[in-house]
Amino acid sequence: MEIVADLHIHSRFSAATSEDMRISALVYYGKIKGLDLIGTGDAVHPKWIQELEEELMQEEGGLYVSKSASESPRFMPTVEVATVFEYEGKSRRIHHLILLPSLDEAKQLSDVLKTKGNIEQDGRPTLNITAAELIDLTLSVSNEVEVIPAHIWTPWWSLFGSVSGFNLVEECYQDRVDKIHALETGLSSDPLMNWRLSRLDKYLLVSNSDSHSPLPHRLGREANVFELTNLSYKEIINAIRKIGRSKLKYTIETYPQYGKYHWTGHRACNISMPPQDAIKLKGICPKCGKKMTLGVEQRVEELADRALGYKPEGSPDYKYMLPLEEIIGSAVGASTFSKAVQTKYKMLIESFGSEFRAAFQAPYEAISKIAGVEVASALKAVRENTVQIKPGFDGVYGEIEFPQLKEKKKLKGTLDDWS
Repeated sequence: MEIVADLHIHSRFSAATSEDMRISALVYYGKIKGLDLIGTGDAVHPKWIQELEEELMQEEGGLYVSKSASESPRFMPTVEVATVFEYEGKSRRIHHLILLPSLDEAKQLSDVLKTKGNIEQDGRPTLNITAAELIDLTLSVSNEVEVIPAHIWTPWWSLFGSVSGFNLVEECYQDRVDKIHALETGLSSDPLMNWRLSRLDKYLLVSNSDSHSPLPHRLGREANVFELTNLSYKEIINAIRKIGRSKLKYTIETYPQYGKYHWTGHRACNISMPPQDAIKLKGICPKCGKKMTLGVEQRVEELADRALGYKPEGSPDYKYMLPLEEIIGSAVGASTFSKAVQTKYKMLIESFGSEFRAAFQAPYEAISKIAGVEVASALKAVRENTVQIKPGFDGVYGEIEFPQLKEKKKLKGTLDDWS
């Protein structure tokens, strides 16, 4: 059976996160989106753990469901942790996604991590320990805990980040690198870009939303589609660790150009450019002479040893998709939250059962009848990868144009994450 999983989100106890990030909202919007499995996020925060224990019950297989909802997506305890440490005279700031077998292990990890930093200040705690030490701390709780480097290319707080990251996975995790099995690509990169680095072939590439809001245009905007016999924690972990046949069928990807760090640029001067131009300028803004923020595409170019287009044998596939509400908004020329957009969105969900079904499976003729020709045309362009994209840069989101529409409509990024 196909399982759609978004394993990286945050609760309302994380900074800059919606107050609506509660289990009830995640159940409601998760079903609308079409998610079968959702990470809880923030699973070492004491107040969030308490709510999770009150509102969730564990099923056979180790995953959880809502106690109050008749139909509920499964939940897996997860948390993102930031580590800050020195390496070769430079401060390194890395985000790590941690998957946990149960809330019992989450509480144990919470007790362990509180000796290393303040775990109550933010749902994503910041700890002054090395990445290898973090692995040791998780192993002290259980061998079944999985650590995944988060949004690995974003300039700040990531494994390969240009500001405070590394050039090699081994540099970051040292003698614990054998415990790393997967890498989260983040919104500003996709598998195609990561396949340019032969050193990453041994890692599974996963995608998650890093959502700070339960709304469908945030939740599940990137996700993983597994082909499983049974939905359980062990099956998901075995798939991530590539035990047995490959069970990750494909990932759902936002266009990387849509992310806010894809190209190199300087927001204050509204300057952005592809790698080849930025390299010629030595990363200096041509308007003000200040250093530009190095984009993900250029950072990949620095480390790549393959041409774009190579696919390692046996690698899971990927599919591009944009949040359906934003596609509709662009097609009708209205905001995501407008009545016109929400009416069409709800009609599509009612007709096809979930956003993913409408986005990936619904016939264009049916979409056209329900939501209009322009919505069908825009969705067709996304499915067929014929949209035109002005890449994001230096914290400015990308813009997507639909030339097929009668009036050229632009879709501006509204993502709220690190990548």
